[in-house]
Amino acid sequence: MSSAFAHATIGTPGQPWGPEEVAQWRARQVRQRSHADDVLAALVGLDAQWQREPYGELVYGSRRYPLHALRSKDWQDHRPTVLVTGGVHGYETSGVHGALRFAREHAAGYAGRVNLLVVPCVSPWGYEHIQRWNHDAIDPNRSFREPSPAQEAAALMRLVAPLRGQFAAHIDLHETTDTDETEFRPALAARDGKPFEPGSIPDGFYLVDDTENPQPAFQQAIIAAVEKITHIAPTDAQGQLIGSPAVARGVIRYPLRTLGLCASVTGARYTSTTEVYPDSPRATPEQCNAAQAAAVCAAIDFVLAQASA
Repeated sequence: MSSAFAHATIGTPGQPWGPEEVAQWRARQVRQRSHADDVLAALVGLDAQWQREPYGELVYGSRRYPLHALRSKDWQDHRPTVLVTGGVHGYETSGVHGALRFAREHAAGYAGRVNLLVVPCVSPWGYEHIQRWNHDAIDPNRSFREPSPAQEAAALMRLVAPLRGQFAAHIDLHETTDTDETEFRPALAARDGKPFEPGSIPDGFYLVDDTENPQPAFQQAIIAAVEKITHIAPTDAQGQLIGSPAVARGVIRYPLRTLGLCASVTGARYTSTTEVYPDSPRATPEQCNAAQAAAVCAAIDFVLAQASA
């Protein structure tokens, strides 16, 4: 059974899902990997370099998911502060492992120059079930608003709230996958009682800037770093990427705060959402993780260059 057909069999076509339909959807989800083994265990090996900061717990039925961030051990309030988030959509694997890779291999190079707060897996249930939504069929990356309907978004907002106004930059690590078109968009249409309108998936890396606070030089600095590792997505025949007009090579813009996107959570001047394409025949998982880490490094390098200018 195709994913699109499977979602269409839940509920009544043209009518949004209620609790019964959400329960049917949830019953079809299968745990496929371990947050504890893949993420929490990886954090243990970083304790010498970082201060590990528990910031809450997700409770879904009988399962509990501890939430952990990494904070610079030598935090100083006068330094620029950068937030790195991954796994807001748990199925976007390189967001999680790219954030961990940055923390493990690159962050030490910025010690004494910048405060870093890294949240490698915002949505552990989504990570384990390879799902875009959370346990309640809610998209965390449309839920960064008060009050938030998603536990994942609410917990991250609580973590960030005491530091809001101190962040120079926030880079949020995502992927655009073929399953966006074959599974998750059909599911969204079914959940909301709307017809599914087919689209296309860009072949390559691209970024999402903020319509309400565009920072083109910041985005291009990231593009320049990432294209050394993987290819930048070309536009389609309409000059678009994933249905939005490209404003520069590899860059589109969304109204981050209006849409409740994670990249709006800090109020930072410099924000970007990365979008890696792991299903490309021209990219490997290793390249995807490396591209995410390179994007983070480029963002920090840009912030430090601006601070010293």
